[in-house]
Amino acid sequence: MAKENSLKIEFKSHPHPRNLHQHDGAESPHSCSLDMLLQRLRAIDAQEDKLANIMDVVGEFGTFQRRLVALNFIPNFLSSFFMFADTFVFTPQKPYCNTSWIVAADSNLTEAEQMNLTLPRAPNGSFLTCLMYVPVEWDLNSIIQFGLNHTDSCQNGWIYPEIKTRSLINEFDLVCGKEPNKEIVHTMFLAGLLTGAFLFGFITDKLGRYPTILLSLLELIIFGFGTAFVSSFNQYIFFRFCVSQAVVGYTISSSALITEWLMGMHRAHAFILGHCFFGMGVIFLTGLAYSLPHWRLLFLVGGTPIFPLICYIWILPESPRWLIMKGKLEEAKQMLCYAAGVNKKTIPLSLLDKLQLPGKKVASVSILDFYSNKYLRKLTLVMCSVWFAVGCNYYMLGLKIKELGVNIHLSQVIPGMMEVPARLCCIFLIEQLKRRQTLIVTLFQGAIMCFLSLMLPSGKSGHRLRWLLCLATGLKSLVVLITLLGEFSLAASITMFYIYTSELLPTVIRATGLGLMSLAWAAGGISSLMLVSQNVAFLLIILCCLSAFVALFYCSSMPETQDQPLPDSLEHITPHTRSISEELSSEDMLSDDMTEEVAKNTILNARLTSIDQDGLSSTSLQPKEETLDKEED
Repeated sequence: MAKENSLKIEFKSHPHPRNLHQHDGAESPHSCSLDMLLQRLRAIDAQEDKLANIMDVVGEFGTFQRRLVALNFIPNFLSSFFMFADTFVFTPQKPYCNTSWIVAADSNLTEAEQMNLTLPRAPNGSFLTCLMYVPVEWDLNSIIQFGLNHTDSCQNGWIYPEIKTRSLINEFDLVCGKEPNKEIVHTMFLAGLLTGAFLFGFITDKLGRYPTILLSLLELIIFGFGTAFVSSFNQYIFFRFCVSQAVVGYTISSSALITEWLMGMHRAHAFILGHCFFGMGVIFLTGLAYSLPHWRLLFLVGGTPIFPLICYIWILPESPRWLIMKGKLEEAKQMLCYAAGVNKKTIPLSLLDKLQLPGKKVASVSILDFYSNKYLRKLTLVMCSVWFAVGCNYYMLGLKIKELGVNIHLSQVIPGMMEVPARLCCIFLIEQLKRRQTLIVTLFQGAIMCFLSLMLPSGKSGHRLRWLLCLATGLKSLVVLITLLGEFSLAASITMFYIYTSELLPTVIRATGLGLMSLAWAAGGISSLMLVSQNVAFLLIILCCLSAFVALFYCSSMPETQDQPLPDSLEHITPHTRSISEELSSEDMLSDDMTEEVAKNTILNARLTSIDQDGLSSTSLQPKEETLDKEED
């Protein structure tokens, strides 16, 4: 009855359209009245979220929230560093057989003289890289006079006289038939993303956001910084597998934490700024790789900033929404009071006492809900298709840059520099187009750029149409520009995906959902790698375009999340639980034929229905609780 009375008071205090018309004759009284009515209703709908009311008291973006956002910067910065480090540790090497045996004949020979006497030459006069003359027990004069004729493969290792930097290639002599398959390296990294997304998504919803973030940072310290101390190539592959798990684990858990602590546009801005630091990490990586001569130094120097993150044990908060949904109300209240204290605010005790878990004391969900819940199943399939399309196109463009023969440092630093303004542009796009439309626009633009870059030849022979090959000859700069524009758009799509999906998923299963959708990202990347290794351009075009078309088609049917309350349980995401203000915002309800009196009656009936349902649900739960209490006694 309290809700009903308050609603009637709102209606009585609402000005009549005629009065509005007297004040402003140029503005339609009907539209102005309904707009004000909708604003009042949105305020009433927002009051039902007790936690949202408390967060308003705590402060939407006070010192506590700003500190939380800042704590997300350094891990994002280092995540990109460890994620793309592979690019600079497999630099091409030109090996020659180690023929130091000839030093026994004359210790004063220079390296050039040793190579001239002991290495066979190709028809063009260059030394052969993987062959040497068989050692003989002659003196130097005999060797010079008669020469050496019998060749064999390298017996005592290799030397790299033309290379001044130390990489994995010359560290472990991965040459002459021992070359690493880069597709396998990338596939193992993506396999780590697959397993990490599933495991850390489940752990985040089961144990909490705070312990999962600490666990992922610990794994990043051990296997990220520890990569500098590996003693074999197989160890390196295993460490990279674990690093990819840690990166995706931190991304999922921190996304859930940011989503549940921040509200409205502050939440979107926090995601955007955090992802900007991800792009800055790529620039930092490129600068270090250019200046440091040894790949081990790259991991030592670049991984050192991760050790101060140990202090997160004492300063990182847990999500109050997750605590409430797990039935830990007292811990949630303590966390909220702590946040209010940091912001120099005070939460009224009467407001804290209203904080409780609606319906059930503890929300129990499982991964099977993604199949059994019809709406959640649709949401997951649609967003997985979007994530697959983004991953497929993004990896395709990254491989395209390498195929074009662009300098290895420029191919990383330029996209890294472009990602920062790309993500900052999302701030403007969100204000104009909101979440869903911004995701659609950026994905569409990225897919178009990917299609153009695949259609235009890169100067290599292959399965390209002859007329296109003739048309695009000499247009390498244009292809590079199109590829960079595609990465620009898809970088914005990645940021928008995390913002939009985090707001779509309910608190009880948010991280698990992000993990499942990250599986689609890795699957898209693996599909791109497989097709690129097969050099089938036609299938590449079909995969990228078809996946993007399907994703855009189904994403257009998803709801908008901007200015909507954050869902906490599975009941909050079903279509029939739309707020009254949403119902009135539909085109049918806001038709010109609708009078204010009809709008009031519609709202009042819907509100009374909602009140009756709440009353029935609460009364139906009382006998169950009494039965449980008796059983406990």
